[in-house]
Amino acid sequence: MRSLPISVSPTSDTAAEPTGPPAYTGLSHCRAVFVPGTARGGRVHFWAPDEEAPLPGAGAALDLVLPGPDGEPGIGGVRTLALPVPEALAVLSRAHADPEAHPAVRFWGAAALYALTLIARGRLLPGLGEDGADEWRCAPLEPDENRRLLELAAAAPPLAHNLPVPGTEGRRIAEPGALVRAFLDAVADALPRTAAAEVAAGGPALAGTGTEPRPELATWTEELAVLHGGALRLSLRIEVPGLTEAPLSVGRDSGSGAPFRAVLQVHGAEDPALVVDAALLWAPDSGAEAALGPRARTDTLLALRRAVRHWPPLDPLLSSAVPGAVELADEEVAELLGPGAELLAEAGVEVHWPKQLARGLSARAVVSGEEGAGSSGLLNPEALLSFRWQFALGEERLTAAQLDQLAEAARPLVRLGERWVLVDPARAAALRERPGGTLRGVEALGAALTGTARIGGQQVEVAASGRLARLRDLLTAPEDAHTLPQPAALQAQLRDYQTRGLAWLARLTGNGLGCCLADDMGLGKTLTLIALHLHRQQDPATAGPTLVVCPASLLGNWQREIERFAPGTPVRRHHGPARQLDGLAPGEVVLTTYGTMRLDAERLRGAPWALLVADEAQHLKNPYSATARALRTVEAPARVALTGTPVENNLTELWAILDWTTPGLLGRLGDFRARYADPVERGTDPAAADRLARLVRPFLLRRRKSDPGIAPELPAKTETDHAVPLTAEQAALYEAVVREMLDEIATADGMGRRGLIVRLLTALKQICNHPAQYLKEEGPALAGRSGKLALLDELLDTMLAEDTGVLVFTQYVRMARLLEARLAERGIRSQFLHGGTPVAEREAMVDRFQDGTVPVFLLSLRAAGTGLNLTRASHVVHYDRWWNPAVEAQATDRAYRIGQTRPVQVHRLIAEGTVEDRIDALLRGKQALAEAVLGGGEAALTELTDAELAALVSLQGGTDG
Repeated sequence: MRSLPISVSPTSDTAAEPTGPPAYTGLSHCRAVFVPGTARGGRVHFWAPDEEAPLPGAGAALDLVLPGPDGEPGIGGVRTLALPVPEALAVLSRAHADPEAHPAVRFWGAAALYALTLIARGRLLPGLGEDGADEWRCAPLEPDENRRLLELAAAAPPLAHNLPVPGTEGRRIAEPGALVRAFLDAVADALPRTAAAEVAAGGPALAGTGTEPRPELATWTEELAVLHGGALRLSLRIEVPGLTEAPLSVGRDSGSGAPFRAVLQVHGAEDPALVVDAALLWAPDSGAEAALGPRARTDTLLALRRAVRHWPPLDPLLSSAVPGAVELADEEVAELLGPGAELLAEAGVEVHWPKQLARGLSARAVVSGEEGAGSSGLLNPEALLSFRWQFALGEERLTAAQLDQLAEAARPLVRLGERWVLVDPARAAALRERPGGTLRGVEALGAALTGTARIGGQQVEVAASGRLARLRDLLTAPEDAHTLPQPAALQAQLRDYQTRGLAWLARLTGNGLGCCLADDMGLGKTLTLIALHLHRQQDPATAGPTLVVCPASLLGNWQREIERFAPGTPVRRHHGPARQLDGLAPGEVVLTTYGTMRLDAERLRGAPWALLVADEAQHLKNPYSATARALRTVEAPARVALTGTPVENNLTELWAILDWTTPGLLGRLGDFRARYADPVERGTDPAAADRLARLVRPFLLRRRKSDPGIAPELPAKTETDHAVPLTAEQAALYEAVVREMLDEIATADGMGRRGLIVRLLTALKQICNHPAQYLKEEGPALAGRSGKLALLDELLDTMLAEDTGVLVFTQYVRMARLLEARLAERGIRSQFLHGGTPVAEREAMVDRFQDGTVPVFLLSLRAAGTGLNLTRASHVVHYDRWWNPAVEAQATDRAYRIGQTRPVQVHRLIAEGTVEDRIDALLRGKQALAEAVLGGGEAALTELTDAELAALVSLQGGTDG
């Protein structure tokens, strides 16, 4: 913006502007206006509403005088306090929220905050001002940021851009939009120029406060402006001379016609709706330069140079005296219909075609789904469904003959009947050669859900019709679109979200499709599945026995829940030496473990299962494991996976679960990783996450305790991290192990190095727990040697005084044994559940804890992190950290679940200054990604460099001396 011819002179009682940053008080009640200038010359002027009143605060009192209508000086003035922008910001930023402040000051306060917001987003671009001095600009702005600027300017009160002149109605300093834009630039120029900036920059350019010209920066700042698109935006308007609204007279046949012209257009920076032909900027008296600003020509050439780098056919515009228009050959027009337009879009240049030209040739595969209907549903997943190609031009379908005509044309402009169309002949020829084919039913369903499929090695659009379309609509309907009464035989009242879950399960399994119920732990997945079993018995088409495969620790829980909520339903455990399947009743529920299922897969395959359920389905997350392979051989028309953590470490686990429930839905594992998992986990293709969500969402129901309608049914949960100092013994052991093993790791490589790193991390975690665990000591000499144990003693004193139950989780059996010995030494009753505890004893332990006989329950995280209902506990202690937050949350959910009536407090013990401390910070970030991509825990840390590993494990304070 050009500087205004405004006179500013000291009054008789002062001779200079303020030289320091004094505390200005009371200025928010004055009036204010920003007056721009050349580099760093802009000032915010404050003046009192009463011209006789003294100006508050310290500083220079100046006479601000506007020019007259014809440019003559001194038509009047007003006494002001002029502040440089950095000093004015301190006043304006506070005045914005002051309801007593003058509207003009509040307005400039809002402009100051917006400027700071833009700068925080990185909207800083160096350049040269009109006087050649270096300056920072608030650029480049996105369209929504420009819109906000215009909205802000439109809200400016009159006194924010007008100066009251004695004897007149006042004079406008400048148009509000231009004035706000200049103010943003002034703020952007002021903030980088701190006292240290010149030292950091190695010179005064763009850092110092001087205003001398710097021609040596011209080329560099011009290149930056080109890189960022300059201050203006360009577009191309494609013209075909002779084209009219009537049926076209451009040519007498499809192979003749006038040349194409690309006309360069310029869009305003402040007002994107302002569009002019670039040629008008070079036309005298056109008014285009006045509308777009004094730098419009320069910025247009800069933006054009960037566009030429992306698409060279525009180069003649640069060599022309006036960059108005360029003629395009047929092959250039064809290119502009595809990759050329994409390249120009990268340069910020849009292409606008004549409205009367039909274009947008496309093909899509239409799958009807009329074939392969099953008796129990709308789709047989294994059936082959044929598809046909459908071609369209815009929204209008084309016949095969019309496509042939387009493919055989010699030019992009083709007459088709009574209209003219614009197509790339090469693309039309490629589409014509597409043969028909078939898709498996489950592949067709996936294509119907996502709208795309991979056919012939290419990703193509797919449209569904007939039964397939009806099935898609059924699956994508909102969760509450279908209601279902709960079975009469169910002796429980389902909550609303459980009723919706039952209807969802019945809808999918009733149509021969599998699914995954992935509710948070404690929300009643077992009860919902019992209701589903009872519901399916009401229809002869879906009735039959149900097989539930679960961890051994859950057999008793499943049996008790069935006997409680579905009395009269036959239930048996297929587990132990006397197991057998003789006399299987039609509506019976058979419970077995993953281990037994592996041994008896052949016997289980021979039973007529109507429903197959995999509880804690994370056991299937490795598709190559013996468990996963064995379970895939057990046949059932409907499969349901239950898990609170469908993704623990990576998206391959999600594939493994859903490929079991609905085989083929996500394709082969290698294709799934290439198409979805890798782009999502690496963040390289945001659209891949959306495609995957559309494909997976109908088959995976995920509810959390925090969801509306669920959270009010649960008590509060409080989580506390306790930073615990190491004892002197722990610190000495810790530092010794770090020194010795880092030296050993430095000389190792490959798998040997990875193994050493895992050993190091395990040793340090054990030392953080207790020296006796690391040293493999036995006996009662435990007190006073571990910060964690000392804190646990203190916590238990408080917890047990509340007459409540306490769960203490650790991932180490040895540590749990040490805790058991310590509690016995203190006379506190406890019990320890681990992987070797027999099933019958586990159930007895749960009963003893739930009835209050044993107040402290020690649990191995791996053996007891899932499946148990321990709602008597209102305190959960994680003695050491599992490096997967989802697994840790599952353990917490043993207490924090449906049936809990008291608030639950979660305590995490973290050794201060150790690797646990650093990992805790990583866990917080990892928790935020737990629903998308989780890292590989210790395996990921084995890839750290020596320096990174040392920084991770080195002890930093945190001892208790």
